[in-house]
Amino acid sequence: MNEIIEIGTAKANPGTIGEGKMIVETLAGGGDIAIPVTIMNGINDGPCFWINGGIHGDEPEGILTCSLLKKSIDPKNLSGSVILVPVINVPAMEAAERGNPLDTFSYDMNRIYPGRKDGYFSERIAHIHKEWMVKFADMEISIHSGGSHSYLAEAMFAATDEKTQELSRAMGEDWRVCLYSNVTSKSPMAVMSENGKPALTVELGGRSATGPGKFLEVGNKLHKACVNIMTHYKMIEGVPHYPSLRQKGYQQALLAPKSGIFLSNPKINFLTMMKKNDLIATIINYQGEEISKIMAPEDGMIFGLRALPNVTIGEWCCFFAIIEGEW
Repeated sequence: MNEIIEIGTAKANPGTIGEGKMIVETLAGGGDIAIPVTIMNGINDGPCFWINGGIHGDEPEGILTCSLLKKSIDPKNLSGSVILVPVINVPAMEAAERGNPLDTFSYDMNRIYPGRKDGYFSERIAHIHKEWMVKFADMEISIHSGGSHSYLAEAMFAATDEKTQELSRAMGEDWRVCLYSNVTSKSPMAVMSENGKPALTVELGGRSATGPGKFLEVGNKLHKACVNIMTHYKMIEGVPHYPSLRQKGYQQALLAPKSGIFLSNPKINFLTMMKKNDLIATIINYQGEEISKIMAPEDGMIFGLRALPNVTIGEWCCFFAIIEGEW
């Protein structure tokens, strides 16, 4: 039989849902900086599945996924628990920016995690979140996307150990590209890995998937993956599904060699094998003249592509997966 779970101000008895906040600090005007949390506490014993969203403030896909899960999962039919953290970086999400605009020195929370108790503002938020997560979570996924500049197709970053690869397979039939992760990447996934627990950084959505119906389509795919994980680990009843082919490799970020307008090659597709030196995109200047090409660096595939045409030298243009084989 499960026990009562308390995280911050949230509390849930077995078979119930509890909502509250992980309090970080109070600002000068009296408002709290706090991380929202929902506890779905099952009737029977089982693992604690922790789902994070909003570590980047221009990536709201985690909020939608958590809302769909809260509506579809009945804790009375759940073994174990599901912890929903729709937004870690609340100040960034409220500003719709990648990082916290109130913090100059630790802007990107996914590069400074797990933060510091006495650190910069965003480090303190990350620290509070980490303390609760490592106390309860048996497995974790962090939901990311291309944010305000790019669109990313279904891909994930994972360590190569057996437990983590089991979790990556449990994402289901839509998720066949698994990229090596850097366990020193200062992300929630890295901290979980350091504690011997499986975790994934999941990528789907972003700019160009926010029109009517498209945002919900992304949320539904992420919801499906989370349900498949729960089914795989026997947290809920059902038949899990798995990809028939899983490809492994590593990411290479392709950056803009020139400033101008980014035009992707209309003949290429996400998650489709390309040859080295295949054309990915061109950059034109404001007079319409082609000033640069972006080519495939190796045999592989694009899983993320810039959706904002305006580009400055050194900005992200393409997330390229160099495929090394199958798992």
